[in-house]
Amino acid sequence: QVQLVESGGGLVQPGGSLRLSCAASESIFNMYSMGWFRQAPGKQRELVAGIISGASINYADSVKGRFTISRDNAKNTMYLQMNSLKPEDTAVYYCNAVVVKFAPKEYWGQGTQVTVSS
Repeated sequence: QVQLVESGGGLVQPGGSLRLSCAASESIFNMYSMGWFRQAPGKQRELVAGIISGASINYADSVKGRFTISRDNAKNTMYLQMNSLKPEDTAVYYCNAVVVKFAPKEYWGQGTQVTVSS
């Protein structure tokens, strides 16, 4: 089983920046996909950014040009650099990974709170 642990959330002013980290308990090199999701109160969980097969990257329209997803395979860690943060970015952010080993499985971290407010 893969464990995912997010960190880096917190309170930030509008226009500020945060860098989220997701540390995996095993190698992320051969993971089919890794990504960041978020869920605000009363809303559905939505994809923020994802990396498919270690190469293809996509972003939600609402974060394009502001957020950057990346991975450090040597550290088994995925990052989400968030710039120009807006109040509507406030949500719990979750790390996600899909692993194909003996059978495809999906894993989630526990989430980290991001609050954008003055």
